[in-house]
Amino acid sequence: MRLSTTAARRSLPAALLAGCTAALLLQPAATATPSPAPQRHDFAGGGSTTTLPLPAGAVLAPRGTEPFELLGLGWDGPTRALADAVVRVRTRDAATGRWSGWHRLETEASDGPDDAAHGATAPLWTGRSDGVAVEVRPGPAGVPPGLRLDLVDPGRGAPSTAVRTLPAEPPVEPPSGGPTTPPSVEPPKPPSGGPTTPPSVEPPSRPTAGSAGGQAPRPGIVTRAGWGADESLRDQEFEYTGPVREVFVHHTATATDYACADAPRVIRAIYVYHVKTNGWRDIGYNFLVDRCGTVYEGRAGGVDLPVHGAHTLGFNTDSTGVAAIGTYDGDQPPGPLLDGLAALAAWKLGLTGQPADGRTQLTSGSDASRYPKGTVVDFDAVSGHRDGVATECPGAALYARLPDLRAAAAALQTG
Repeated sequence: MRLSTTAARRSLPAALLAGCTAALLLQPAATATPSPAPQRHDFAGGGSTTTLPLPAGAVLAPRGTEPFELLGLGWDGPTRALADAVVRVRTRDAATGRWSGWHRLETEASDGPDDAAHGATAPLWTGRSDGVAVEVRPGPAGVPPGLRLDLVDPGRGAPSTAVRTLPAEPPVEPPSGGPTTPPSVEPPKPPSGGPTTPPSVEPPSRPTAGSAGGQAPRPGIVTRAGWGADESLRDQEFEYTGPVREVFVHHTATATDYACADAPRVIRAIYVYHVKTNGWRDIGYNFLVDRCGTVYEGRAGGVDLPVHGAHTLGFNTDSTGVAAIGTYDGDQPPGPLLDGLAALAAWKLGLTGQPADGRTQLTSGSDASRYPKGTVVDFDAVSGHRDGVATECPGAALYARLPDLRAAAAALQTG
């Protein structure tokens, strides 16, 4: 993901979401324009977005707002309409009344759907805030139409009677008298230079547990009902790709010392931002994992099905995106987090017989990725976001642990 940061200052740490490049602190601008009238939209479970239209090329003077915990800018033009622009914000702590310094937002996409029609900055996790100031210094393309600031309050979560947690499955036992190590299964590959399987709204058949080579047990998964997703926000149709042959690992770039009980609030805020500000059909990630190793369902459509995500620009097809909640540039990923990532990768790849320590090929679907559209790229079956897109995600410390993660996932596949 793209990275923007702000200092941790609450029980829910103040740090950015969904970014992967370090934030810059800038000097404040000298001029300001009158504050526009906000527009508030409330959702189930007490969540809301407050939208402030931004005057072209102007400053939004410091002002009080409805409480929020995440912010970002969206616009109606192309995703790169603010390329080379300077966008910076400062916020007021709702508990202390203190204003933060200025923080720059990342304006160029490194995640999202390959055919995104709307642009947005990387969101910034602020913690509980009730004031904001914004400055936009446009790039060569000028100010895109419909430029606006969105403030997200994740609320308490939408109530639901659906299953809140899928329990972990018991270890897969090999057939009586059979080998203890399942045979290696060569993953399917796209034709050289050809496209991968296009998305479909028709759900594929569910895999039969234990039938594929290297099948690992499913870890426990907190469902969307468990983290309080408001299902009325997302697109009500699901979208599927071909069999999942690749896991891309991300980090959300929130601070690493959060209480794990607060992880659902972070996920709800990302979800609202991805849908309401970015204009995506659902949250971009297929799964998320917190520092305590808890796995969360991301994009809806079935945890065991190849749901088409919006996580790695150009390589969302035939892959799944898993986000580690936290920032792992310098901070080392905790052991339980790595265990959760390994367990999820082993299970998800095992559903299609893909060895977690193997390799696979994907075809780039976007010129905005690291590779021109149509390029066939050879990946490790478990790769970092940066392997497909020019970004620092999932952070240097977590990226350095991917070889260990692949080995641990492969060991789970072989029992």
